[in-house]
Amino acid sequence: MSMHDLNHTGDGAESKSTGSFDGELVESIRIQARKLFLEAAGSHDWDHTRRVAALCDSIGRVEKADLTVLRMAAYMHDIGRCHQDRSSGAQCHAKEGARLAAAILADVPLPDPEKRNIIHCIRSHRFRENHAPETLEAKVLFDADKLDAIGAVGVARAYLFAGEVGARLHNPDIDVTAAPAYSENDTGYREYLVKLRHIHSRMLTKEGRRLAVERHAFMEGFFDRFLGEIEGQV
Repeated sequence: MSMHDLNHTGDGAESKSTGSFDGELVESIRIQARKLFLEAAGSHDWDHTRRVAALCDSIGRVEKADLTVLRMAAYMHDIGRCHQDRSSGAQCHAKEGARLAAAILADVPLPDPEKRNIIHCIRSHRFRENHAPETLEAKVLFDADKLDAIGAVGVARAYLFAGEVGARLHNPDIDVTAAPAYSENDTGYREYLVKLRHIHSRMLTKEGRRLAVERHAFMEGFFDRFLGEIEGQV
């Protein structure tokens, strides 16, 4: 069975779980997941997870996703982040998060296809190493996570992360796109150049694309003004 088939029956009819919501199961996952963020860095802390979960809910309802699968995946999508931060990026948090989520889900009374979908959502939300989001729920989580990386919140998080790794505000004397990640030149502006400005064109759902338009425009205007102020022109 392919990932595309996870939320559908063999005859193509919609699964009874699509669009459903089991509040008690989701709450149990939320409680377990939150405990794994006690030492999380601010740029990828529980507040980020809460925002992503809220975006998943908004996008998921429009796209008619399975809300139980989606919310569980949202609450657990960054539970492996601390491992990536501690390794200065050497360890993939999506891979580690999927491993941790599989252990958490082992005793959860959900059908195996739904468990596999949740794990797939977490493994593919970073979209690295050919792990592309294939199910609707994975695409919604991908978009929600990326939306929280752009707009006003995205700008704030970029500088919060830069502070966490000890980066300076801006270095006008180098090509910051060539600066290594987790270095003193891993600035908020570098994050914009190498990643954030491309996000709006990589959204996977119609609703995600719609929401990305205004956030991208704000961010683009911010960094235009930022560069002007750096040079004393504004």
